[in-house]
Amino acid sequence: MVFGRSSRKKRPVEPVALKILVAGGFGVGKTTLVGAVSEIRPLRTEETLSEAGRPVDDLAGVESKTTTTVAMDFGRITLRDDLVLYLFGTPGQDRFWFLWDELAQGALGAVVLADTRRLEDCFAAVDYFERRKIPFTVAVNRFEGAETFPAGTVRAALDLDPEVELLMCDARDRASVRDVLVAVVEHAAARVDRDRQPAAT
Repeated sequence: MVFGRSSRKKRPVEPVALKILVAGGFGVGKTTLVGAVSEIRPLRTEETLSEAGRPVDDLAGVESKTTTTVAMDFGRITLRDDLVLYLFGTPGQDRFWFLWDELAQGALGAVVLADTRRLEDCFAAVDYFERRKIPFTVAVNRFEGAETFPAGTVRAALDLDPEVELLMCDARDRASVRDVLVAVVEHAAARVDRDRQPAAT
């Protein structure tokens, strides 16, 4: 018998699974973001853009886009042994917004992906999460050739509350996306802790 060592094997850690939404305007890079960081083959529900959709799909600034998400993107990333994130990318076009309520069920938080060339396209996502009190972080996707603006300028344009973190990111880069997801989880955890605080008397 060996003294000083536990003869019991450590039980495997049962990870906590958290749901995170990835939202934003049409063509902002949501599918790319989920695919860049997912440790499983991401589920995608993309369809080819058709002539019938041209009158309703605004391709200004994303003229090279040939497909669109019609339901959701899905991926998974393990942040720690005890923490797994399930990512749900929302469709960007107005006509698919009816799916957002279903996807938002049980979400801990969200990433609102923004493109400075079409910043107004993420207003609806910011408004959606503010109204439903779902914690979110804004991530500005840095597109090649897009004009760069200071974070304060983007924050003012989106009229974000001071507690909402705004980050610059590259939706193609795993490390960059991971930093954004960590920020979302930390922001949501801080909100939960604050809400649990007893009200001052």
